[in-house]
Amino acid sequence: MNLRHIITAAIVTVVTGLLILVGPALAHHASTPFYDPETVVDLEGPVTRFVFRNPHAFLFIDVEDEAGQASEWQVELGAPVGLRRVGWTPESLPVGMVVKLTGRKSRAEGSQGVCCVRMTREDGSPIIDGGAVREREQN
Repeated sequence: MNLRHIITAAIVTVVTGLLILVGPALAHHASTPFYDPETVVDLEGPVTRFVFRNPHAFLFIDVEDEAGQASEWQVELGAPVGLRRVGWTPESLPVGMVVKLTGRKSRAEGSQGVCCVRMTREDGSPIIDGGAVREREQN
């Protein structure tokens, strides 16, 4: 085996190894298979639980329908390490606090889940002091 074959084999091995490592990481962060970007919902309700743990934080809120019946919705948020970097803590969303949010609805039939949210307090102010409030883009 000459030097050219050894170098080519080494490059192929390294590239294959990187693809094996990077592929699952990219797949993990895709939300489109689970949440429909075309089905955006607006929700408002009090926090029932805020689960601030890896790999993603989850918020649970009670949302009333037109008939006044409350049902629990699950809101998938980012990783706690990323949330902490912008000032969030496990105490940022206490039980009973009313939040408003807009996000992509879960594709799972019969589920009440949402991700990729824009969220504010009931009065429209940011959840954390100094936090930006981004409005949903109008189509």
